[in-house]
Amino acid sequence: MEPAVEELLSLQTWAVVGLSSNPSRAAFDVARFLQARGRTIVPVHPAAETVHGSAGYASLRDIPFPVDVVDCFVRSSLVGPVVDEAIAVGAKGVWLQLDVIDHDAAARARAAGLTVVMDRCPKIEWRT
Repeated sequence: MEPAVEELLSLQTWAVVGLSSNPSRAAFDVARFLQARGRTIVPVHPAAETVHGSAGYASLRDIPFPVDVVDCFVRSSLVGPVVDEAIAVGAKGVWLQLDVIDHDAAARARAAGLTVVMDRCPKIEWRT
């Protein structure tokens, strides 16, 4: 397993950007998967919905406690500001989901000391 993947999967608190209560969305299933593996999930969505029993927040800046990983379920064209916000709140890493690709944002995150995984899914990468 790639070291960056292994590192992020070992971390506890995952802010899942784009997570809503819509069960047909990939974020819903991946968040449930992470939670079943003992991770704390924090839904981040403009609607700030409670999902899988976890209180939601409208933005990363609204979360009143530290998060380890910012898992990005947003379009590539929208992920740059999310990565910048992850840097600003002191996340340890950013995970850009399958087909979410922004090399400039990834470079900014790495330059700020964050671990970056791009164009991958933790549910696929997880080794039980």
